Amino acid sequence: FFFHACKMKTIAAYLLAVLGGNKTPSEDDVKRILEAAAANVDAEAISKVVSELSGKSVYDVMDEGAGRLVAVSTGGSRGAAAGGAAAGGAAAEEAPKEEAPAEEE
Repeated sequence: FFFHACKMKTIAAYLLAVLGGNKTPSEDDVKRILEAAAANVDAEAISKVVSELSGKSVYDVMDEGAGRLVAVSTGGSRGAAAGGAAAGGAAAEEAPKEEAPAEEE
């Protein structure tokens, strides 16, 4: 569990660097973010994350991962999620249109 949590913090720090405008964060950039958050710094996890994402757009990586999640069967919850989405879509379509305010005389 600890390694998983440590790796997730490292990925989050990498993404924060990207959101901050650094398209290719270095290991030192990720380390500084983790240290600023008083998080445990695992040099091995940082090295792994930076090397795996080096030369890749994190947005493309996230899109690829989201596509894989769609293919994962989650059992009975798909029907409920689809039903909720369908209901939400119908509700959005039925929303009343705003009318222009009437001018006072």
